[in-house]
Amino acid sequence: MAVCARLCGVGQSRRCRRRQRQNQQGQGSDSDMDEEEEERIVGQKQAEHTGPPHPQSLADLPPELLVEIFSLLPGTALPNVALVCKKFKQMLNTETIWRRRCMEEFGMRDDLRKMEVGGVCSRDLYVKRVNPRVKSGRFMKLLPDYEHMDYRDVYTHLLHPYRHILGLWQPDIGPYGGLLNVVVDGLFIIGWMYLPPHDPRVEDPMRRRPLFRIHLWESQKATVECMYGHKGPHKGDIQTVKKDEFSTKCNQTDYHRMPGGRQEEFRTWLEEEWGRTLEEIFHEHMQELILMKFIYTSQYDNCLTYRRIYLPPVMPSDLLQPGLFKGTYGSHGLEIVMLSFHETSARATKLTGDPNVPAGQLTLDVDLSRPVVLPDLEQQRNIEELSRLVLGVHEEVQREAEQQAKGTSATGRSAAEAGCGGASAEEGMEADHGVCLDSCQPGPSTTTTTSPPEPKPFVLPLGVMARNEVYPRTCRESFYGTGLIAGHGFTSPERTPGLFVLFDQDRFGFIWLELKSFSLYSRLTDHLAHAHAPNMERFEAMLRNMQSWTS
Repeated sequence: MAVCARLCGVGQSRRCRRRQRQNQQGQGSDSDMDEEEEERIVGQKQAEHTGPPHPQSLADLPPELLVEIFSLLPGTALPNVALVCKKFKQMLNTETIWRRRCMEEFGMRDDLRKMEVGGVCSRDLYVKRVNPRVKSGRFMKLLPDYEHMDYRDVYTHLLHPYRHILGLWQPDIGPYGGLLNVVVDGLFIIGWMYLPPHDPRVEDPMRRRPLFRIHLWESQKATVECMYGHKGPHKGDIQTVKKDEFSTKCNQTDYHRMPGGRQEEFRTWLEEEWGRTLEEIFHEHMQELILMKFIYTSQYDNCLTYRRIYLPPVMPSDLLQPGLFKGTYGSHGLEIVMLSFHETSARATKLTGDPNVPAGQLTLDVDLSRPVVLPDLEQQRNIEELSRLVLGVHEEVQREAEQQAKGTSATGRSAAEAGCGGASAEEGMEADHGVCLDSCQPGPSTTTTTSPPEPKPFVLPLGVMARNEVYPRTCRESFYGTGLIAGHGFTSPERTPGLFVLFDQDRFGFIWLELKSFSLYSRLTDHLAHAHAPNMERFEAMLRNMQSWTS
C-alpha cells in the first residue's frame, strides 16, 4: 500500500482503494462515504500541487494584459495583429492602445475630448450662417465635433498618412530659402514658417506664421487648408514629390489678394517682415533689396516645394551645442544659419539667404585647431593689430595648403613610377593631412575639457561696423576662420579671413576683416521635434545637397 502511494505521488490509487474495500467487505464500515471523502481530499491536494493552468498561446492572456502588450507595438504593426484572430481584432478597438500610439509616436496630447485647437484664431472657429427658417442669423461652430472621433481615426486618417512631412524643411524660394517646421498641434498638423526677429533685435525669439494645416473634418477624411493671405483658411493640397521632398498648392489664390492691390499687400508684408514702413528705412540700397525680395517671394504664393533638413548630431567633443542661430547680415537684415561641427572645424550653413550669398551656402568655416589669442583691450581696439594676427594665421594656412598640394602631387608621381609597390596618392594625402594636424595646436573639438575657459575682456576694433550695438563684453575663445562673400547674383564668390569669437553657449560672433563688419549670432531656442539627423553621414549628405540646390 505504501509503495502504491509513493508511485501515485499523492494518496492512494483507485486500484489500491478497491483492494482495500474488498478486504473490508462484511465488516459493516461505510466504505462509500469514505471513498467519496478520499477522492475529494485527493482532488484538493492535486489542485494545490499543480496550480492554475498555464496559457498555451498569446490569446489565452487576460484582456488587460493584451491591451498593455498591443499598446507597446508601433502603430504600423497593429493592422497585422488584427489579422491573427477575431479576438485580437476586437481588442484593437480599445482607445487606450491608439491613444498611447498617438502620444508616443507623434507627441499628441493626452485627452482627445479636451483638446485645445491650435493654429487658428477666434474668427476661424465660428462662422455666421443664416437659417432660412429664421430671419436672424446665428453663429455655428465651424470645426468638427470631436466627441464622435476616436484615437484610432486620428492615427489612421491624419497622423499616419502625413507622418512623412513632420520635421524641418527648407522651402525652395530662390536665394532666400527659409525654415518650415511641420508639427502635430492638437488635432492639427500645422506647417509653421519660422521668421527671424526684426532687425536688429537678434536676441528676440523667432516669429512664426502658419502656411498650411491638416485636420479631420470627418472621421474618415483629412482636409488640407492653405493659411497664406489675410482672408482666413481656404482649400489647399499637399503632394509628395519624392522621398524627403513635398509640395503645397493653393486652390484659391484670390484669398491672398487684398482690396488695396499690390501696394497694400507690400505695406502689409513690409510691416510683417521688417516691423516698419518703407519711409522709416533711410538706406536706399536696403530699400532696393526689400522691394526685390517682395517681388521675388510673392511669385511663390501659389505653389511651394520643400526639401527636408536635419539638425546636426551632438558630439561630446563639440565646442558648443550645435543647432540653429539667428545672425546679423548688414543691409540684408537677420538670417538663420545652422552651426555644425566636423572634426577640427565648425561650419555655419545658411538656411535663409540673400541675393549675394544664397541659402544653402557655407557662410562661415572656422578652423578650431587654430586659436587666436586676443591682445589687451587697447590693442583689440586697433583694427591693424587684429588684422595682423588673423592674416598671419591666414598666410600660414595658405602655405601649408600649397605644401600639401605639392607633396600630394610628388607622392602621386612617385607612386606611378614605383608601380604597385609605391604608396598611393590617397595614402599620401592622408599622411600629409595627419602631419599638419599634429603640427598645429589642437582646438577644443579635439580635446576634452572639464570646464569652459575663463571669460576674457572683448571689444570690437574701431572702424568695425556693428548693426547690433549690444554685444557681449567678454568672450571665452576665438579662432581663425573664413567667411563667404560674393557679388549680386552670387557672382565672384570668395572666402575671406576673419575672427570667430565664442561668447557663451548661446552666442558667438564673426568679424569680417575685409568688410570691416561684425555679425552677432544668437541661438534659436524653440523645441523642434522630428528634426535630428539619424547619423552624421546623413547630415553631411544633406549639407552637400543644400549647397547643390543653390549653386
